[in-house]
Amino acid sequence: MTIVESWLLGSLEVALGDSVDWQHQSSRLRLALVEAYSNVVRHAHRDQPNLPILIRLELKERDIALEIWDHGKGYDITNYNQPSPEAKQESGYGWLIMQKLMDRVEYRLQINGRNCLKMETSLPKADE
Repeated sequence: MTIVESWLLGSLEVALGDSVDWQHQSSRLRLALVEAYSNVVRHAHRDQPNLPILIRLELKERDIALEIWDHGKGYDITNYNQPSPEAKQESGYGWLIMQKLMDRVEYRLQINGRNCLKMETSLPKADE
């Protein structure tokens, strides 16, 4: 996980430099990435750990698109029920967390045998 986090944040810092408040933004991006990547490792690739996970980063000015592709069975997101605090549920918070941290989150099942989680956000300037 450390390698993936370092790659993402390092790539963005090289491209955007000091124009971003990295202290605030890196925590948000790191948590969204950890939620997405750990779900692939724990669920999609649990029985097939040797299959590759593809992570794609696209940066256009200050807009980020991060895609995570896996080879798992997939998850029908229409069956997702948002957890409620009263239920004291132990799992199911990842989708909610990613939606709160990013501007847009979408999940596509079985595109050429793979699934794609795409998260998008726009990074504000450091002084905004």
